[in-house]
Amino acid sequence: MQAPQTNPAPLSPFHLAFPVHDLAQAREFYGNVMGCPEGRSSDEWIDFNFYGHQIVAHLAPQEIRPAAQNAVDGHGVPVRHFGIVLPLADWEALAERLRARGTQFVIEPYIRFKGEPGEQATMFFLDPSGNAIEVKAFSDIKRLFAK
Repeated sequence: MQAPQTNPAPLSPFHLAFPVHDLAQAREFYGNVMGCPEGRSSDEWIDFNFYGHQIVAHLAPQEIRPAAQNAVDGHGVPVRHFGIVLPLADWEALAERLRARGTQFVIEPYIRFKGEPGEQATMFFLDPSGNAIEVKAFSDIKRLFAK
């Protein structure tokens, strides 16, 4: 995927570490359900290639707690979440894969800001430890920061 045209330079990969209560469940979810290749690991953590970015699931069950929510478009959006912006066709394919795997959505896949400059596809779901993930798509990536 190419960098959005609104950025002054190509995107650098980000790194995100987050807590999980069970590494085997994290490996199944991120590796098999999300399709993220596994990188290095230990008895305490696993890193994954999250669409070219490095995310690391750290075993820390004491850190697991539900995210607070804010109302957005009539939905309860988890305040603490992370995610990715995908091309629309990839977003649609992931939504289908998640549905086929029985993923429970916090917010079902839908189009928000329909007909407006920031129109986007979005969906929210939780990993097995309750970490909220948002996956977005734009038909035109140049609208990523449109007002």
